[in-house]
Amino acid sequence: MRHLVTAALLVAAVIHLLPLAGVLGPERLGALYGVDAGEPNLQILLRHRAVLFGLLGALLAVAAFRPALQAPALIGGFASMASFLWLAWTVGQANALLQRVVMVDLVALAALVAGTAAWALARRTG
Repeated sequence: MRHLVTAALLVAAVIHLLPLAGVLGPERLGALYGVDAGEPNLQILLRHRAVLFGLLGALLAVAAFRPALQAPALIGGFASMASFLWLAWTVGQANALLQRVVMVDLVALAALVAGTAAWALARRTG
């Protein structure tokens, strides 16, 4: 069970660390999301989003090997992916690159569901 939790957290970590490249500028943001991030306000928001994803990705990666951090990391990962998926679903009309992000987040969410179940089972059985 412990290995499943570690694997799930590492999958979520990698997926959250990939957008960190967006901090490099509007060209990278465009490649990641298929949007024109040349407008300064949008660029600030999206680059800040990249930093926040990097922080959450780092937490998920560290938590993979530190059981005391696993519950907060699982909660953070769920909150991140579930909120993005909910927004993508309610707003709709996402471009092809954002639809790809939706699919990747669905895979990561499934990994976190499995990891959370394994984490809860391991805690229950001692």
